[in-house]
Amino acid sequence: MVWESLVAGAVIGVGGTLLLDVYAWGMANGLRVPMTRWALVGRWVGLMRHGQFVQPRLAEAAPVAGEAAIGWGVHYVIGAGYGVGLVAMTGSDWLSSPTLVEPLVFALMLLVLPFLVMMPGMGQGVAAAKSARPWVARWKSVAGHGVFGVSMYAVALLLAPG
Repeated sequence: MVWESLVAGAVIGVGGTLLLDVYAWGMANGLRVPMTRWALVGRWVGLMRHGQFVQPRLAEAAPVAGEAAIGWGVHYVIGAGYGVGLVAMTGSDWLSSPTLVEPLVFALMLLVLPFLVMMPGMGQGVAAAKSARPWVARWKSVAGHGVFGVSMYAVALLLAPG
């Protein structure tokens, strides 16, 4: 039962990530809201193996071989981990009868990670304070995490028995 719940959580997280990416693609193509540059995330992660955890000017840092694949891979591994975390937080009973509140609140709570780890590590400062348009970056993160929470709920509904 535990193994099945962990697998279900990973599937929910990956499915939620996929739906988030569909949303981001639609925003980019419909409203011209730029998508996250996953290659830069891959560059940031790739440079960590050299002990470089903070990149003040990530776009100017030396490229890393396979950075796009690394970035996209990290994106989906994190999504799977978030799904597992959701199921660990809610318990396996939630899988049989999912509700929206838990994944939405969980996804919004997870904003602490991009605001306090990812953005500062990529040279944007805490909560994108050093970026060209901090509030745009913040609201984009809030909206994305909200969509991710709703998307995890939708995937959980599809997986729920009966």
